[in-house]
Amino acid sequence: MALMAAAAARLDDHDEYAKLVRGMNPPRVVIDNDASDDATVIRVDSVNSHGTLLAVVQVIADLNLVIRKAYFSSDGSWFMDVFNVTDRDGNKVLDASTISYIQKTLEADDWYYPEARNMVGIVPSGEYTSIELTGTDRPGLLSEVCAVLTVMGCAVQSAELWTHNTRVAAVVHVTDAETGGAIEDAARIAGISARLGNLLRGQSDVRAGGGVGSLAQHKDRRLHQMMFDDRGGHAAPDACSADAAACSADAAACSADAAACSADAAAGPARTEVSVTACAERGYTAVVVRCRDRPKLLFDTVCTITDMEYVVHHGTVSAEPGGGAYQEYYIRHVDGHAVRCETERQRLVRCLEAAIERRTAEGLELEVRTGDRAGLLSDITRIFRENGLTIRRAEISSSGGEAVDTFYLSDPQGHPVEAKTIEAIRAQIGEATLRVKNNPFAAGDDAARKDTDVAGAGTTAFIFGNLFKFYRPFQSFSLVKLYS
Repeated sequence: MALMAAAAARLDDHDEYAKLVRGMNPPRVVIDNDASDDATVIRVDSVNSHGTLLAVVQVIADLNLVIRKAYFSSDGSWFMDVFNVTDRDGNKVLDASTISYIQKTLEADDWYYPEARNMVGIVPSGEYTSIELTGTDRPGLLSEVCAVLTVMGCAVQSAELWTHNTRVAAVVHVTDAETGGAIEDAARIAGISARLGNLLRGQSDVRAGGGVGSLAQHKDRRLHQMMFDDRGGHAAPDACSADAAACSADAAACSADAAACSADAAAGPARTEVSVTACAERGYTAVVVRCRDRPKLLFDTVCTITDMEYVVHHGTVSAEPGGGAYQEYYIRHVDGHAVRCETERQRLVRCLEAAIERRTAEGLELEVRTGDRAGLLSDITRIFRENGLTIRRAEISSSGGEAVDTFYLSDPQGHPVEAKTIEAIRAQIGEATLRVKNNPFAAGDDAARKDTDVAGAGTTAFIFGNLFKFYRPFQSFSLVKLYS
């Protein structure tokens, strides 16, 4: 409750005034299927405030729409966005219900939500109880967490886990295994928090416990906030005085850098490249990002820019031939200053690179689709652990009695998963259907790239020749008692 009160206290007089201004000047949304031959054009005009761009991009990302091109610009207190979007198949958005949803959501009075800054907690909602965990990653962590939840009588309805470098963040939605409803008893929630805390203590900076109101928030948004690592915060003027000269490049240098970054985009970048350059003539900092294109890329970069308390004043985004993406932003900090020094510039580069890469888990993408039951996720993750595999990212869902879980797997050193290991996992899981949705290590083998279903005891469809290096599972890795 103390955290909730602290969050409410942050809504100061300025926030109340901003609400009044937005109420008098509501967003205007136009959705046009005639302005472009190959995309649906969404135009949003709105009062500008910190987080406005993110709120718009979040709606588009939630609908799994692909942003092919975008322009955004703010003039004083007014903000204008233009997005060219398609569905995942490259078609225009013609569904009337989808168009209506976009229109109503972006024009709603409460479309902008103040950002929550809490890091961890457990809180019930109407249908489920949310659990958030952040900290230091280690092999088998998700398996151990699931085992604790099973012992505590929790049924996992959905979950998402991200890892990057040595950090991990997870949002887990659970229900009472017996009643199927949210766990609302304060003593039981405290018990779950304590046991998860015992599991993670000494291995992570996670704090599990306390009811906090933001856990009903957008899942991907929360994961970005939880993974966000901006050690040192925004650089103060005195901290930057030593290298201010290095950060005061003129506008010509900024333009030259942007041109260099956009060159040869057709080749499709193999890695993430972020450049941050001062544009002293205009008082902006130019940020140019080049990387492989993928769904929700714009959402991920804007999340981090917002979390670092920068405001995007102008920007353009475009998909490039060959699978590349180009993003260009002109930003200032919320205090009105551009990036002040080399230390701040490097921090911005590091945080943007992490935001782009942590959703892109390299490894074998394996889907498990089977009938849901109590303890299923605990059993599946235990099998992965016993076969020496590390979960790089996971998306868990359960609906209508069916569980659909997607895991991104590798060995602890990041090496490919050996074909025999996949077959062993299939045999242990039993009647579940396994699908290899993506095999990035099967370069040059079209057959191995294709989705592969395995069903039934006698099927052996994962034969990839000698493409993989064999990795032996941990011989000494045994289950530990997690709930003592």
